[in-house]
Amino acid sequence: MTALAIRNVAVLGATGSIGGNTLDVIARHPQRFRASVLTAHRQVEALVALCVQHRPALAVIADPALEAELARRLAAAGVRCDVASGPAAIAAAAASSLCDTVVAAIVGAAGLASTLAAARAGKRLLLANKESIVMAGPLLLEAVAAGGGALIPVDSEHNALFQCLPGGRPPLQRSGVRRLILTASGGPFRGQTRAQLAHVTPAQACKHPNWVMGRKISVDSATLMNKGLEVIEAHHLFAAPAEAIEVLVHPQSLVHSLVEYVDGSVLAQLGNPDMRTAIAHALAWPERVEAGVAPLDLAACAPLAFEPPDLATFRCLALAYQALRAGGDAPAVLNAANEVAVEAFLAGALPFLSIADVVEAVLAELPGQAVVDIATLDERDRTAREAARRVLRNAC
Repeated sequence: MTALAIRNVAVLGATGSIGGNTLDVIARHPQRFRASVLTAHRQVEALVALCVQHRPALAVIADPALEAELARRLAAAGVRCDVASGPAAIAAAAASSLCDTVVAAIVGAAGLASTLAAARAGKRLLLANKESIVMAGPLLLEAVAAGGGALIPVDSEHNALFQCLPGGRPPLQRSGVRRLILTASGGPFRGQTRAQLAHVTPAQACKHPNWVMGRKISVDSATLMNKGLEVIEAHHLFAAPAEAIEVLVHPQSLVHSLVEYVDGSVLAQLGNPDMRTAIAHALAWPERVEAGVAPLDLAACAPLAFEPPDLATFRCLALAYQALRAGGDAPAVLNAANEVAVEAFLAGALPFLSIADVVEAVLAELPGQAVVDIATLDERDRTAREAARRVLRNAC
């Protein structure tokens, strides 16, 4: 049997939760994968620790002011690798010959440039940065097609859909698909009323019942905006219209998504709530490798429950559908306003329920326009953020 070539993997956002889980899977299969590029935002100490363990060829810190400190600490730790800094260096690394696979796990709009760079360079792109495809779905898909690489979703819900669809991402109209059903845990506040959510704290919002995630995505999960962004992502990944994408609340987080076919069949992907399953699938696809995830014992699980989402209380999901139906760059405006509002909430400057109010106000102020190019999209992103900050100032 011919030995498989080792995949050289760039982990963008290595110090985050997705990055950490990716590196755990990579470490389990040294004969299959090598972490050749590691990047971080500002966490120098954490990045150095990862470099000590994984010995990449290149380490990149997003903040240029920290490059000298990173180089000094790596030298002191006995790690010999190239060092670079800044967003442009991260994008260049994603497109470089140092990697054939890129895990795009930088949180928020900051991950767009490097994700597009990897796509244009024809990399095997493992997409965990949903904001990239929410903001620039048509441009990202065009870049993937032009580069000739592969796009494999890492979000557990989209990876589940990928596994349940024939061939991963076929045209739905030719595959007999009726609906894509994304499951949502409901977050930490499932079943609560608006009155009960009036005084929610950041610590409460970040305490997810099933998943271990970063603070921003945890808040998005609590507002159901994360699920709204996933609806938009599913639209682009699988060329599905808004009316063919549904959300179902499933508190146990064992069924990650479902695909309903026109003959009445429903295929679901199940597994314990551990991101390493989706990451291992994406890294090794079309093969399977061990991920370090405990087997799912259905007999020991609580009964599986499902319910419709409460769109009146968790308005962010409805706003995401609104942006998707509006089309153009409305999803980018939605994402920008949400990032500003969540940042304000985490800083204690905005009530939890007002996150949706800020997003709604910005969508009303900035109707969707056609997505032309990245420069135009960047300008709209800046305009939306300025509008969100203005709404915040007026609310104080």
